[in-house]
Amino acid sequence: MRFVLFIKHRLNTTTVPSLSMSLMKLPLIVITLLVAMALSILSQPSALAAETSILGVGGTKTEEGDGTSIPDSFGRDTPRHTVQGFIAALGENDYLLASNYLNLSKSDNPTTIVRQFKQALDAGGRFQADLQINNTPEGNLTDQLPPSQENVGVIKVSDASIPLLLERVVSKEGEQYWQFSTDTLSSIPEAIENYEPTLVSRYTIDSLEGKKLFGYQLADLVAALMITISSFLFTYIAVWLLYHLLEITYPRVRDVPLPLPDKVILPLAVVIMALILSEVMVYAGVSVTLREPVNRFAEIASWVAITWLLLRIIDALFTRAVNLSYKKNYTERVSILGLLRKVVKALLLIFAVIVTFGNLGFDLTTGIAALGVGGLALALGAQKTIENLVGSVVVVADSPVRIGDYCKFGTYEGTVIDIGIRSSRVRTLTRTIVTVPNGDFSSMQIENFTSRDMFRFLHQLYIKRTADIDVVFKMVKHLDTFLDEHELTNQEWNQVNILELRQDCYIIQLQAYINATGIIEFYEKQDVLFVDLLMQVRKYDVEHALPTQQLIVKQPELQAELDHESKEGETVDKKADKKNAAADKPEAVNLSKDVDTIDDEQTADKPKDGLKKDMIDNRYKRIHKNRGYNLAKLKFKQVKKSFRFPKI
Repeated sequence: MRFVLFIKHRLNTTTVPSLSMSLMKLPLIVITLLVAMALSILSQPSALAAETSILGVGGTKTEEGDGTSIPDSFGRDTPRHTVQGFIAALGENDYLLASNYLNLSKSDNPTTIVRQFKQALDAGGRFQADLQINNTPEGNLTDQLPPSQENVGVIKVSDASIPLLLERVVSKEGEQYWQFSTDTLSSIPEAIENYEPTLVSRYTIDSLEGKKLFGYQLADLVAALMITISSFLFTYIAVWLLYHLLEITYPRVRDVPLPLPDKVILPLAVVIMALILSEVMVYAGVSVTLREPVNRFAEIASWVAITWLLLRIIDALFTRAVNLSYKKNYTERVSILGLLRKVVKALLLIFAVIVTFGNLGFDLTTGIAALGVGGLALALGAQKTIENLVGSVVVVADSPVRIGDYCKFGTYEGTVIDIGIRSSRVRTLTRTIVTVPNGDFSSMQIENFTSRDMFRFLHQLYIKRTADIDVVFKMVKHLDTFLDEHELTNQEWNQVNILELRQDCYIIQLQAYINATGIIEFYEKQDVLFVDLLMQVRKYDVEHALPTQQLIVKQPELQAELDHESKEGETVDKKADKKNAAADKPEAVNLSKDVDTIDDEQTADKPKDGLKKDMIDNRYKRIHKNRGYNLAKLKFKQVKKSFRFPKI
């Protein structure tokens, strides 16, 4: 009871949405199947005509050696053409034409024999598929039958089983052709003695009787349509229920989820439908004239569905293999599996196309032969494509990079995301995708960063030359031991040494190797090692040589220059005072002037004293300004002489 409740809960929570999504696809699938069936039915006469014209049937002459021979006018040259011609004649209700495909005696009634033969075929006749029937004038010589006989099917009516045999007949003129054997025809009357009407004849609507569409009875077309749709729906629902039952029970038995995805349900249902469709139509009693093109459609649908199913299975198997490779750290297999999956799928599709066209009635012998003749021209015209194909094989076989590796090639670097048949794709650090043809990619110099087994730690310390050399040497030895014993470094190559002596600093080089699985982990460990090293350097009386500028000015020389400039300034000031004093000296006073005039002149001279004072102030300002300019100029000269650019 608990198990039933579990199944009910599982169906309600997981499978119902998938069923609804699948049911939404059913109309499209059914329409596709119906269109394919219609094309198969319509292609039956044209395929027969095409094969007949290829063999020169219909009165044309073919030359053989020195003489000429007239092929059989009814297209009975091969067993396959005999069967196809007979069914085509039955489809046209031309019993006299159909009698030419039967080996009758002069006493037999052709119309009666053909009608009885058709009745037996409608009741339980099963012809072999077209591709299985031999298509050579000699017939199949390895079927354990006499060379003059060919088995093309069987009739099962009631408990009787009558083999459908063809026999090769030689006319009085020496022509050879194939006809249904007298042994088969003689067994027909006894087999249909207890004949019962078929389901189609019993349940056909009266208004459909006697009407035709595309040369077939409308009642048979409706019956075939209903049988095809009902068979597909039945098989799909059955496969869907079986899959989800396995999805529930399989993990309980094996403790692992079901390895097959639910995408196999639809193609598997089509395969089963194609396999049972022929038997269902025989059981229903659909006319043999319609069953044969429908059987051809069913065979095409089965091949397409098998291809579809195999593609799904291939995807599931290779996906599982890729995940297993990543799990076991066999990343070198990922690229090989990806390329192998594409090649297998391409070959499978090519094979399916060949079989499908063969079932549609196309003669592929000439086409395959033309491939051999035109292969050279195709190879010459597709040199670049072939080069890329060979390059993909080289890239996968040599494995300079694998999917997920970070590499550098040419002017690009990035992570490989796919290695295809024609090209490889790399995602750069700017998140763009670069597509490189495999022909060029295989001939490039590729640097693979992911293949590093360890990361190199290489940095330099700059210590001022003011440090005591004994202290520096002691610090170098201590850092060398510290790197060698640090938990993040390995024993590959740990060394600290004085790399270079410069005018302003000692250059101390630190080198070690750090084990890390990736660049991110390396950066994290490098940060820790940086901090530990700087903490060790702090223990010593040394200073880091920073990229700064230092100006050194000699004080005695600068003071002498300033005193010289000051004396020159005082000399200039004295000369200027003398000139101003001579210009400001008052003239002799005229005693003959009266007192009022003198007072007026003294009043007028007062502003001249204020002007003189302003002139003196301005003169001293100019002197100080010139002195400041001279001082700045002197400092610039001194700095220019003593400045040296530090070496980097």
